[in-house]
Amino acid sequence: MPQRKVAYTTIVHERGCVYNFNFHLVFVTKYRKEVFDSPEKVEEMKGLLQKRADMSDIQIQEMEVMPDHVHMLISFSPKQRPVDVVKGLKGWTARKWFELHPETKQMLWGGHLWSPSYFMSTLGDMSKEVVKNYIASQYTAAMKKQQNGKYGELERKRRKRN
Repeated sequence: MPQRKVAYTTIVHERGCVYNFNFHLVFVTKYRKEVFDSPEKVEEMKGLLQKRADMSDIQIQEMEVMPDHVHMLISFSPKQRPVDVVKGLKGWTARKWFELHPETKQMLWGGHLWSPSYFMSTLGDMSKEVVKNYIASQYTAAMKKQQNGKYGELERKRRKRN
């Protein structure tokens, strides 16, 4: 199944919000077992992940399925909770995987495909320092507008009276 790639700097406009969320998501197989040990299995898991992402309105920008873990660069609406996105991806793909490959359960004690943990980090176009400086500069810019505009005029009149 071909991956739908989205540009990293895509700003998404939805009713009620505009966002540019990008997340690096990594999750591993239970006990780090090398389940995806052939190109066919890798492609099957990529297909399952893409199908679930499409069902959940998650954009996969990059994805690699390694023998014992998955790396994804994803984007989704801020209306979705990250924990729910991860649970949906892991739970649905595990059920479908075991339907396709029931023999895999014998490799994994307890019959779980994925470890319960995961790693997720946010990515952005700007560094934290750039955003902090931008926010700090907003006060100065707003004050200049205020002084040159209506509020500045009122303040000048007030000063003249005193």
